[in-house]
Amino acid sequence: MTTNLLEFDLDGLCAYCEQLGEKRFRATQLFRWIHQRGASDFEQMSDLAKSLREKLKARAHITALPVITEHVSQDGTVKWLFDVGDGNAVEAVFIPEDDRGTLCISSQAGCAVGCRFCSTGHQGFSRNLTTGEILAQLWFAEHALRKRLGVSERVISNVVMMGMGEPLQNYTALVPALRVMLDDHGYGMSRRRVTVSTSGVVPMMDRLGLDCPVALAVSLHAPNDPLRDDLVPLNRKYPISELMESCQRYLEHAPRDFITFEYCMLDGVNDQPEHAQQLVNLVRSYGNGRPWCKLNLIPFNPFPASGLLRSSSAQVTEFARILSQAGIVTTVRKTRGDDIDAACGQLAGDVKDRTRAAERMAKRRTIMIAPSP
Repeated sequence: MTTNLLEFDLDGLCAYCEQLGEKRFRATQLFRWIHQRGASDFEQMSDLAKSLREKLKARAHITALPVITEHVSQDGTVKWLFDVGDGNAVEAVFIPEDDRGTLCISSQAGCAVGCRFCSTGHQGFSRNLTTGEILAQLWFAEHALRKRLGVSERVISNVVMMGMGEPLQNYTALVPALRVMLDDHGYGMSRRRVTVSTSGVVPMMDRLGLDCPVALAVSLHAPNDPLRDDLVPLNRKYPISELMESCQRYLEHAPRDFITFEYCMLDGVNDQPEHAQQLVNLVRSYGNGRPWCKLNLIPFNPFPASGLLRSSSAQVTEFARILSQAGIVTTVRKTRGDDIDAACGQLAGDVKDRTRAAERMAKRRTIMIAPSP
């Protein structure tokens, strides 16, 4: 069986080339061909020795994930469904903006966290993606978009690990993929432009801060433990106090001087003025009086299985006003790609569930979540 070279960061590719009797600089050349130029044919790699090319043809390959479908939104957002085998498929989304091009990447086939408002969580969990499967989404999207737009310069300037899955529950595959994104011989992205989103896997947040600190977004969605226990079940293991303390530790290593908190606005559930005030009190109780976080309010993208509704625009505006008046930097995420189910929380792909998620989530839908007192 041949090896897919997308599985390696630069150190891994150097070790692989050493096994072939090649020096490190050859691995660097090969790495550039793969990631900077999008080459998959070893014969194209003209500055590699012919002997090395022959070895690679016999033992290795560079292969993207098969594309099942591609959908383009009216706003220019592009969503791809990739086949990862055994009945599983994952989604990635490209979001073009005037000053950036952002790719949202999946890290798992499904997700085991089971947040109530997330379509992926309702599908259950099949398996972790490999480093190569994570990187293949970026490799394919970057070079396909260059061809489509007729450009040679980089199209994707930002990557957010906010697709299907909880990235920090796939840590060993995630970190090498991040290193390729950051490597000057790879995609050369700034640490500030690569974001990992987590529902709050506290031990892995601490490890990421030491191993590969990038921008961090935390899926908060509630200002108190009882409500967050219902919305984000991982909170029962890592409650808000532990999560906030981990965020403070992460700030010591982070490339930005703030943590982003994602907050999905759910009608009558977590969007009341008292919830906003609880958020203010929570944020103020950490950070020693200095600004240390940003709140990103996300309009909920409804899907039938959730049993939840989107907060009204007026409710979101009032919620944001309370936070902003308290001195908390607050933004409201612009919904993109919702006409192709590519907006936040809508990525579902196709998952061969091993966790009986549909049955468990159906039981949870019968529970009424009332605003906390």
